[in-house]
Amino acid sequence: MASLMAMTALGRREPTTVTHGPLTITERTDVALASVAARKGRMADLAQAAQAAGTPLPGPATHQRGTPYSAFWTAPEMWFVEAPFATHELIAEMLKAALGDAASITEQTDAWVAFDLAAPDLSPVLERLCNVDFRHVPDGHATRTMMEHLGVYLIKHGPKEARLYGPRSSAESLLHALETAAHSAL
Repeated sequence: MASLMAMTALGRREPTTVTHGPLTITERTDVALASVAARKGRMADLAQAAQAAGTPLPGPATHQRGTPYSAFWTAPEMWFVEAPFATHELIAEMLKAALGDAASITEQTDAWVAFDLAAPDLSPVLERLCNVDFRHVPDGHATRTMMEHLGVYLIKHGPKEARLYGPRSSAESLLHALETAAHSAL
């Protein structure tokens, strides 16, 4: 009898970690992700429910860490909400129960690949890939940008660390772009 085995976005059984000089790229499979959008005219209701549930709803271009939920702004009255996969595998269902009918919520975990980037200075790598002035944006900055031909979300956790969300179907292309930029920048 065949058994099903979970695979990472890069097609492996375990998350991939790649090191290029001082840069470490870590595939993250331990993050659950859902989109949250306020329904028309219901933003006040959503804000109240989110506060009661401990779900941050940060402002434009911002990521806010929390426990268990973290979130980043994606568009007016829209966010991506993150939580530990081990305890929030059904994140969309959990958020629907907590936020009620004030929001439309969609499971996003399997639609995106997440990479954590760490280096003493990420700017030389990121400036080759996108138009975000990583060195000068504040910690907690979150934005949608292009890397190579891919639309991605870039979150600055600090001067030495960032998280990148890209389309799962293009995980290998995104990793290749990161590795190529690292070779030329470092």
